[in-house]
Amino acid sequence: MKKVFSLLVILFVFSTTSFSQFSVGNDQGGFKDPVTWSTSVEKINDKEYYLVFKAEIEDKWHLYSQYNVEGASLPLEFTSEQADSLFTIVGKALEGKTHKEYSETWKKEETFFIQETILKQKIKLLKDDVSKVTMNVFGQACKTACVLIGGDFHFDLSKAIAVTKSDVLEEKEEKKSLLSIFLATLLAGLLVLLTPCVFPMIPMTMSFFLKQNKSKAKGKFNAIFYGLSIIFIYLLISVPFHIFESINPNIFNSISTNIPLNITFFVIFIVFAMSFFGAFEIVLPNKLSDSADKASGAKGLMGIFFMALTLIIVSFSCTGPALGLILGSVLSTDGGANALSIAMLGFGIGLALPFVMFAIFPEWIKKMPKSGGWLNTVKVVFGFIELALAFKFLSNADLVIEAHYLERETFLAIWIAIFSALVLYLFGKIKLPHDSPLSHISVGRLMLGLLTLTFVIYLIPGLWGAPLKLISGFPPPMHYSESPYGVGYQKLGNSFASSNVNNKDFELPEGAHLMKPYDIIAFEDYNLGLAYAKKVGKPILLDFTGKACVNCRKMEEQVWSDPKVLNLLKNKVVLISLYVDFRKKLPKNEQFISKIDGSKVKTIGGKWSEFQTLKYNANVQPMYLILNNEEKTINGSTYYDPDINKYYKWLKEGIAKFKE
Repeated sequence: MKKVFSLLVILFVFSTTSFSQFSVGNDQGGFKDPVTWSTSVEKINDKEYYLVFKAEIEDKWHLYSQYNVEGASLPLEFTSEQADSLFTIVGKALEGKTHKEYSETWKKEETFFIQETILKQKIKLLKDDVSKVTMNVFGQACKTACVLIGGDFHFDLSKAIAVTKSDVLEEKEEKKSLLSIFLATLLAGLLVLLTPCVFPMIPMTMSFFLKQNKSKAKGKFNAIFYGLSIIFIYLLISVPFHIFESINPNIFNSISTNIPLNITFFVIFIVFAMSFFGAFEIVLPNKLSDSADKASGAKGLMGIFFMALTLIIVSFSCTGPALGLILGSVLSTDGGANALSIAMLGFGIGLALPFVMFAIFPEWIKKMPKSGGWLNTVKVVFGFIELALAFKFLSNADLVIEAHYLERETFLAIWIAIFSALVLYLFGKIKLPHDSPLSHISVGRLMLGLLTLTFVIYLIPGLWGAPLKLISGFPPPMHYSESPYGVGYQKLGNSFASSNVNNKDFELPEGAHLMKPYDIIAFEDYNLGLAYAKKVGKPILLDFTGKACVNCRKMEEQVWSDPKVLNLLKNKVVLISLYVDFRKKLPKNEQFISKIDGSKVKTIGGKWSEFQTLKYNANVQPMYLILNNEEKTINGSTYYDPDINKYYKWLKEGIAKFKE
């Protein structure tokens, strides 16, 4: 829905069954898998299948969706080593009902499943003799602790249940998504009517049809055919994209992260915005419009069809930017060409509807507001919105390559500047080439100016780290910024251990880094951390954590930040943090076969997850242990508990036992 909401703002704002079950521990430790999986296969045709996953989720646990927001809990991933050799993975998996909730830890709205869900991953075979396939699921489930879930699932295609179409799950989800796109673009089509290129054409065209025919019924029929022709022409625009998709089913899956495409859209929207401001007018070649105009003189329905084509061509300077936004937004969804056709249908209906309605009810024409300077004002307002949203595409490109040129603060500063200029324009302090003289501002213009000013004021705290939930998904994520903790944040623990971090001669131990913002010397490699602990004669605080672990961050922010706890962490222990969800690939010579399930462990996180499970019979994060230099556990383990005094007591007792 975020992409659909984004589109609205842009335009004005599940036979074979295999079970995977695991032993269960308590919520505070031991081996825990809160998700029980069952699988089956559905056959669409000889080439296409749905790999169906049913997940039963324990009470109060959350399993996170594929679409969970970036920079928060880990989203589901469906991958396979057989992909591109035996089959292709077509789009993202279909999902059952999801829930959304704002996370105070991540400062983002998260998307997740509760109780149970069904997911369907569509695949297309590349060979005729494929009978068995394997799909890997990777994700995260959280309650008071977080665990990694999933594994390799094996499917026997020869036992698939034949289906002619997707079940109720797919139908409901797809229909819901397409309906949202349709409504958004219908609104867009209606809005572009309020531009100088289109609005004056309504009474002129309707008058032509009604006066040209002696029979009012004939005139109304012609006007209705005129509207249907507009809709048909816009639908034709989506046809080439269906051809592209038939050649390569995955062609649209990576559009949202395609760097050249995002930069191209950025440039196009800048040009369109300048055109809306009056710097120049963007028109299609005159020969095209002249040919269409001449053809419109033909008799009968063919002439009316070419009249509709003429309108679309001559109004391109106003409708073109809206079409560009539809292409840029809808093609980055998972609907591909089908979604684009629905979008074009909605846009065409929105544009054609007034022509049809005025033909049926000609008396409404007299109640239409007269053309005037307000039409140019509407066009300029669209220009400012076009200019602001152009930077979203540039931000996409910057995020993919991690260039850090357009970080969160810079993006917000640009938006603040653009919408501040819009406020000045609406209040009559800025005038553009095609503006009419303004002796006063209307009530509508005043109200829009105040609304825009309110939006600008809302954006400003974002420069100091405010989450800005209203525009979540538009600016870069919070961590992609100059000040991830917010401008003015006072770093905790400015000195290390009483103190050598600021000493110019101080050097970090090999393989260590300073954990920000606490300046704790930390290791992410177990062997290097162990060697250092032996060298300095300190106990090890072994921290099984995750980069997308909510409660790990809560422990760090609420417990580790306490002065007495922080003092022990910085001076009395050697911290080794092992991230079980780190997806960075291990070197080929370090990859190995799991002793747990026989799958191949290929990532650093997989290595530490295997280590935690085999050595400590647990898979919960966060999990803390204090070890001596012989790698023996001193005083048991502890898990997520925001009680500072309890954690401090556990930590202090472990250090004391180490000294004994």
